[in-house]
Amino acid sequence: MEDVGTAKTATPAISPLAGEPIKRADAERLAGVLKAFADPARLRLLSLIQSAPEGEASVSDLTAPLGLSQPTVSHHLRILTEAGLLEREQRGVWAYYRLMPSAIAAVAELLTPPRKRATKKAR
Repeated sequence: MEDVGTAKTATPAISPLAGEPIKRADAERLAGVLKAFADPARLRLLSLIQSAPEGEASVSDLTAPLGLSQPTVSHHLRILTEAGLLEREQRGVWAYYRLMPSAIAAVAELLTPPRKRATKKAR
């Protein structure tokens, strides 16, 4: 698998729940990120990587727990990386993946209605 590099789908700066209409380009970017979440195998991958002892995992670490082939796991990891949810680091012949907490937090923030955000910050 080649090095994916930076995310192609950045999270938009406006929430669809902010009370203002969301711009088409922002809606498309957010939909791309949410689409990456919309697969049970990808959700399990995020969970497995997050719970790994070092907070990172290689494809070979993930195939057995998921019961999926290496090409299928690599495909899902690529989608999550392109969405900006994972970071990929090449070390020799192995690629290691770790969560991008800021990207996941940004998605959660975008989906939280403004009133609930204000309540959380006041606590």
